[in-house]
Amino acid sequence: MTHAADSIKHVASPLARQTLLDGELTRPVAGGRPIRLLPWLQVVKIGGRSIMDRGRDAILPIVEEIRKLLPEHRLLLLTGAGVRAHHLYSVGLDLGLPVGSLAPLAASEAGQNGHILASLLAPEGVSYVEHPTIANQLAIHLSAARAVVGSAFPPYHHHEFPTSRIPIHQADTGAFLLADALGAAGLTIVEDVDGVYTSDPNGPGGEKAQFLRETTAAHLAKQEGALPFDRALIEVMGTARHLEHVQVVNGLVPGRLTAALRGEHVGTIVHTSAPPA
Repeated sequence: MTHAADSIKHVASPLARQTLLDGELTRPVAGGRPIRLLPWLQVVKIGGRSIMDRGRDAILPIVEEIRKLLPEHRLLLLTGAGVRAHHLYSVGLDLGLPVGSLAPLAASEAGQNGHILASLLAPEGVSYVEHPTIANQLAIHLSAARAVVGSAFPPYHHHEFPTSRIPIHQADTGAFLLADALGAAGLTIVEDVDGVYTSDPNGPGGEKAQFLRETTAAHLAKQEGALPFDRALIEVMGTARHLEHVQVVNGLVPGRLTAALRGEHVGTIVHTSAPPA
C-alpha cells in the first residue's frame, strides 16, 4: 500500500522555510526591481485645499488644460482633500475618534473633489472610479478613455498607523505609493505655489524663503518647516522602486502642468531613492 506522503510533490523555493521578515534572506529573491505595470501612465495629483477649494477660477482652467492634454497622455488624476477635511478632523478629535476613524472621513472629501473633477471632464469620457477599480481594472478603463479620476488618499482607513492623532498618510503620499506601485512614467503634484521653498513663502518671514529648483527627499527630511506636500511623502520616497523623481508645479499658472508632463523643468524636482532605470 502506497502512503500518501510518498506521492506529495514539493515545489522548490528559496523562501519555503524562511521568515519573510528577514531582509537578508528575502533580498536574493525580491531584491530586483518589479515589473512596471503601466509604464505609459502619467499620474497627476491635484491639491484639494490649494486648487479644488478655490472654485471655478482655479478648477476650470486646470480642466481645460487637462482636456487639451488628453490626446498626448493617458492620465490618472488623483484629488486631495481640502479645508472640509480639517473641519472633519476638528469634530472627530473633539469626539475622541481614533486616527483610524478620521482617515476615511478625510478620504471621503478627497473623493468628493474627484467626483467634481470627473463630472467636468465627463464629455471626454472621463469617469471617477474607486480604489478597488484602480487596483484591478485601471488598464481597461484607460483603454476606453484617456483619463480616469480617483481619490489620492491611500485606503489605509482603519489600518492607519496609530502614531499620530491626525492621519499621516494623506493625498500626496497616497498618489506616490500608487504611481510607484503601477510603475508609472511620472508623478506631478499640482499645488498653488511654484514648488518647494526653504520655508513657507506665504507665512511670516516668507520674503526670506528661497526657492529650491531641485532637491532630494533626503535633504528635505532634514529641513524643518512647512512643505507643499505631506511630510510622510519624504519617508515613502526613500523606498521607491520605480519613480526616480517627482515634480511639484503651480497649477494656478496656465501651462505649467502641460510643460511638466512634456518633460520640462517648470517647478521643483524632488529626487527619490529609486535606482536609475
